[in-house]
Amino acid sequence: MERRTVLIDLALQGGGSHGAFTWGVLDRLLEDHRIVIDSICGTSAGAMNAAVLVAGDSQDGRRGAKEALARFWARIGEAGRYGPLQRTIFDRVFGGWRLDYSPSYVALDFMTRVFSPYQLNPLKLNPLRQVLEETIDFDAVRYAPGIRLFVCATNVRSGKVKVFSGAEVTVDALLASACLPDLFQAVEIKGEFYYDGGYMGNPALFPLVYESPCNDLVIVQINPLYREEIPQTAREIIDRVNEISFNATLMREMRAIHFVNRLIDGGQLERNDYRRTNIHLIEAAAEMKELHASSKLNADPELLDYLFKLGRSSAGQWLEAHFDKIGVASSIDVAKTYL
Repeated sequence: MERRTVLIDLALQGGGSHGAFTWGVLDRLLEDHRIVIDSICGTSAGAMNAAVLVAGDSQDGRRGAKEALARFWARIGEAGRYGPLQRTIFDRVFGGWRLDYSPSYVALDFMTRVFSPYQLNPLKLNPLRQVLEETIDFDAVRYAPGIRLFVCATNVRSGKVKVFSGAEVTVDALLASACLPDLFQAVEIKGEFYYDGGYMGNPALFPLVYESPCNDLVIVQINPLYREEIPQTAREIIDRVNEISFNATLMREMRAIHFVNRLIDGGQLERNDYRRTNIHLIEAAAEMKELHASSKLNADPELLDYLFKLGRSSAGQWLEAHFDKIGVASSIDVAKTYL
């Protein structure tokens, strides 16, 4: 019996070093030859994962993509192993992967509340630039004949989402997509300035809905949607507000997609004019909730390996449970999850 091949789009959230979870998801999906990726839209770490995958795929197919992702995250782990943000013994005992007791993290947290990156980092130094330049062939990304790539950033002046694609995808576009304004100066590209794409699209879904012929959209969710506990400390409140903010645009777009799907299902819109979008979700909500926001700055190879394995396991479980729904129906209750 011939295996069924399905076409999917991927929407990859940002989340600092938590993007290693997405690495694991992608690594597992690339192993399944029933899965064909048409397009990817990503923000921040999601955009970097996507660009690495596209470059590797254009050079050596699935194997090239897997190897490129492994090299990229090995390079991130190497930088993290010797970087200033290290867990203390108290973090290891009480906080798992957190950096709450790290003197460097505490100092950074304090300084970024008092001074801007224009004062703290006038030379615009960003260690990610060298990593990206060393690990990504941007010609392979920009002119890849296969998977289409969309990278999200936020225009500082207009407050609108900017989606880079094709020849626009450069190292500066990726840095713009990951530009947290309390840590880095706004990234200038052709006279416009950009912040992290998460503020207006984490990631944006409309490029996939408008530009891809695919009916199935797989979201790799990093930032927790729901938390039972109410934040009490100043740090917890800030972290939760950031989570809500970075999920807000995704939830609004999901509401619009769900609305269109309902109109199509009810016969109020013609299927020839509008496309029904099946929504799928790969996540590890329980495990990701346990990771404090400070761990997004923790590039310890042990954490990256843990997240990679968690991503692979989560993707494997999703394939086992929901592969047969691809091309047929959504595998989540969209209204319950996002509305």
